[in-house]
Amino acid sequence: MLSKLDDYPVHQTPEPLIHTASSDRNTYDRFWYNGHDKEGQYYFGIALCRYPNLGITDCSLSLVTEGKQYAFHASRRSSNEPSDLTVGPFQLQILEPMGKHRLVIDDNDTGIRCDLLFTPTTIPFQEQRQTTRNARHIVMDATRLDQFGQWEGAIHFDGKRLDIDARNSCGLKDRSWGIRPVGEPYTGGTPLDPRRVMHFMWLPLHWSNQCTLAGMFEYEDGYQWHSDQVILPAYNKPDLIPGMTDSGSQHWQGIVNHRLQFEPGTRFAKSGSLTMNNRHGESMEISVEPLLRHHMKGLGYQNPEWGHGRWQGELKVGAEFWKLDELDPLAFENLHVQQVVKARCGNDIGYGVLEQFHMGPYEPYGFTGYFDGYKG
Repeated sequence: MLSKLDDYPVHQTPEPLIHTASSDRNTYDRFWYNGHDKEGQYYFGIALCRYPNLGITDCSLSLVTEGKQYAFHASRRSSNEPSDLTVGPFQLQILEPMGKHRLVIDDNDTGIRCDLLFTPTTIPFQEQRQTTRNARHIVMDATRLDQFGQWEGAIHFDGKRLDIDARNSCGLKDRSWGIRPVGEPYTGGTPLDPRRVMHFMWLPLHWSNQCTLAGMFEYEDGYQWHSDQVILPAYNKPDLIPGMTDSGSQHWQGIVNHRLQFEPGTRFAKSGSLTMNNRHGESMEISVEPLLRHHMKGLGYQNPEWGHGRWQGELKVGAEFWKLDELDPLAFENLHVQQVVKARCGNDIGYGVLEQFHMGPYEPYGFTGYFDGYKG
């Protein structure tokens, strides 16, 4: 079966592009974005994903402001056109590949709508491939690219309007594809060990003239089995971005050290520092001060109703709302967060997010169970 994309020289197999190279049901291809202001007055996240072997496309917009979180969700049967990036009133428009993207949510019954424009400030860059498996099969095998940028536009919610000013906004585009757990879990066969430990931190930051990213996965004993460390020049006009490569970019190889202090009774940082280290001897110590918390369930992650890749019917649109101070911080669906942070490195001040997902025992910070909070 042919699609519009087959008219481009991008094939990796003899099949048309609508047929995936892998038959794994967990195959996915996701667009993900975040945006926030520098003072931590608001945060929003955007997600759209196509699951080719499930036949589903779903999306979300999640907004935190004034102590409340609002989430728009939509899901539908995928069309036979992979370039169709619409789900009901939700439209993602790639105005320029690796350049400007636009998100529009038209009027709908949820009362949440928007028109947002993302403009990059750096080149795109690729993170290291992330691969894990259990006793029988691949659990995650993904490639990810990131690109820093800024936003402008407006979000309408709860009868209010939030204006997004490019001069005070920070953001990131995150594209990933491959295999990761989506949809319903595997069934059948001998039971697998139900224990699943996940300790993930991710820190993309905007500084005065550059952007940095530090990310890591660790086992429960603190062994760091994956890390990413990137330093990129930032540009105030997209025309100045030097294409797909930048001679001023740096990709470090080494361990990311971290010292976090957590809010008592939670697994959310209240302060801390992370140190990027290059194997050639360079290091960069960054302190972070969280300003605002966003729960990733607003974008489908661990969401009990709107989890990624779940069949919701031919088309379903819905919304959710939470008061942040009323959420159980140790409930499984609330563990995964992004916190807007103010960062410092020497005399430079930066702005970005600290993403954390601490599930299971974790020796470095004294977590002994799956859902116990920090005891200090």
